[in-house]
Amino acid sequence: MTAKDALSVHARAELGIDPEAVTNPWAAAFASFVAFTIGGLVPILAMLLSPQSTEIWVAGIAVVVAMALTGVISARLGHFAVGPSVARNVAGGLLAMAITYGVGKIAGTQV
Repeated sequence: MTAKDALSVHARAELGIDPEAVTNPWAAAFASFVAFTIGGLVPILAMLLSPQSTEIWVAGIAVVVAMALTGVISARLGHFAVGPSVARNVAGGLLAMAITYGVGKIAGTQV
């Protein structure tokens, strides 16, 4: 068995990895490119179309929607499960927003 394709046989037998089922990194990169481009347009359009008095709240909500949309699009394009992709994007994005807000508060900036 190992005379023809030793790496594949060892990957399956010892590590339980199917080399044929590995995600294509180019497909994942393209999926991320498309998803983040489309996802970035949502908050920009929300900021441009909202009144200045509610701009911050609208932008925050739009960013959460965009993160969810980005998770859906990248999961569909990359052939992954949608739920975990959306959860990972939204949770990571909210954590990043909270850290950025906290650093801004510590630095003394005002919105």
